[in-house]
Amino acid sequence: MLKFPKLSGKDVVKVLVKEFAFETTRQTGSHVVLRKFVAGKKIVTIVPLHRELKTGTLLGVLGLAKIEKDDFLKHL
Repeated sequence: MLKFPKLSGKDVVKVLVKEFAFETTRQTGSHVVLRKFVAGKKIVTIVPLHRELKTGTLLGVLGLAKIEKDDFLKHL
């Protein structure tokens, strides 16, 4: 099982936008809302802009984004 490296919220947003075609829709405080459309369905995820995201938080972000852990790690 692969482990996540230490990633900041900004790093996660960059990967989601560049590699997974998400777009930033808005920011409220320290949280960025990202979305994309797949087959007519809207997928939304929220990324906190912390210096270091905990593993559970990152897994929650990826779950909302419908991205597998291994697929995300390939794109780092």
